[in-house]
Amino acid sequence: MKNIKLMLIAAVLVLTAVACSNDDVDKGNSIFPTKTAEHQNEFDKWLYKNYTEPYNIRFNYKYVDQNSNLSYNVTPAELKRSIALAKIIKHVWLDAYTELMGPTFLKEHCFREFQLIGSAQYNGQGSITLGFAEGGVRVNLFQVNNLDFNNLYIEEHDPYNTSGVFDLNFSYFHTMHHEFAHILTQLKNYSTDFRTISQGKYHSSDWVNVSNLKSGAEGFVTGYASGEYNEDFAEVFACYVTDTDEMWQKRLAQAVTAAGGKEDGKNAILAKLSLIRSYLMDSWGVDIDKLRKIVLRREGEISSLDLETLN
Repeated sequence: MKNIKLMLIAAVLVLTAVACSNDDVDKGNSIFPTKTAEHQNEFDKWLYKNYTEPYNIRFNYKYVDQNSNLSYNVTPAELKRSIALAKIIKHVWLDAYTELMGPTFLKEHCFREFQLIGSAQYNGQGSITLGFAEGGVRVNLFQVNNLDFNNLYIEEHDPYNTSGVFDLNFSYFHTMHHEFAHILTQLKNYSTDFRTISQGKYHSSDWVNVSNLKSGAEGFVTGYASGEYNEDFAEVFACYVTDTDEMWQKRLAQAVTAAGGKEDGKNAILAKLSLIRSYLMDSWGVDIDKLRKIVLRREGEISSLDLETLN
């Protein structure tokens, strides 16, 4: 029996060797399935030319589930509105920093990815997420399907407008600058003096109950700014850069009104702005006042943009 087993094993080895010797090894192809490049449409090509090539940014207008919180029910962005928003962001945001700082600033320091979401993301406390930055790498923008590029509106007068009109400044530009402020402060720390200005006044768990009209009394430009000092920093930066002078002065005046005539809140906001101004110039060489002037000018040019043609 033992001899029979040995003979069978030998026969198998011989057959295996013969079979292997007759097979040519294909070293040119992997045994694993290769990834086929997705077909690029004209918008994909435009994005590569205007986002990827100059800024090393990936612009996801198609829904990528791993880029969103699956705990929320959201809808994908529509193609036509994605094209319009991509052109708006380039003109008002990307090109504004490039105009001020040159072509390499955003390429070196900007987040690497956009993710567009068609609907809003409603949170448990009744608030809406307008956008967020994921670890300094990706920024998600919501409510893309609300964009009506035939009726574009940018608030220029009242920072507390409650008319319900879809305001590009509130929904996108403010959010973009807010999230970029987080990127910058994650790369380079800002003075700890900032957090002492409103120390003991932050509403870490109930900021959603702090209205924008009343937040100035405690030294916050918005209710959201009252959550914690990093959000406070980003909100002051975003408000100042995207507010017209009329809107900014109304914020400061409302801070006094909400405090019954006291100027403590107003002075706190101005102190925060002063630290932000110094931080941006000393750490990044960014003149916030020049940036603001460029941003506001470019916002005013949106109505003249062709938001449909991919040129």
